[in-house]
Amino acid sequence: MFDIAVFGSLFLTLFVIMDPPGITPIFLALTAGRPAKVQRRMAFQAVCVAGGVIAVFGVLGHQILDYLHVSVPALMIAGGLLLLLIALDLLTGKTDEPKQTKDVNVALVPLGMPLLAGPGAIVSVILAVQKADSVSMQLSVWSAILAIHVVLWLVMRYSLLIIRVIKDGGVVLVTRLAGMMLSAIAVQQIINGVTQVIRGS
Repeated sequence: MFDIAVFGSLFLTLFVIMDPPGITPIFLALTAGRPAKVQRRMAFQAVCVAGGVIAVFGVLGHQILDYLHVSVPALMIAGGLLLLLIALDLLTGKTDEPKQTKDVNVALVPLGMPLLAGPGAIVSVILAVQKADSVSMQLSVWSAILAIHVVLWLVMRYSLLIIRVIKDGGVVLVTRLAGMMLSAIAVQQIINGVTQVIRGS
């Protein structure tokens, strides 16, 4: 039997953490200047990468972190630093140069990971899978994971319509705003990681 409470709880948690509406300007900024067909493919690739990472950590999360001797706070700080570097590129306009981004598949990094499949989402899934002690609960957990990734794909896929409206000037503005938002997310992620380290010491 399907457990709607487990499904709803995890779906809402992942929705807040992965933030489909918030990823839209960042996706538009990172994929600006590419053909629509390529952008659509990158939206799908980003969701597949995020889904693959989430699935692997959902099944083998604790084993992977233990084997690598990596703590969750360390994962959060590393992810935050990576996002901060990308945010600085967006703010300074470096990503506006086609030569620098032409052959870079941003669907893998940073979109797939750590933007979508970040430490928060990974930890939430690890805990949800551990708590699911029945077949119905496991089914609900994995259904919620699948559902949020479908939502993410739809949001990014149809956010491309925005580009037709805002034109090139609007894309530059969105890029700067995305850089600012992303830098704030990165700093907050680093702060959360450092806070957890201090509390654990």
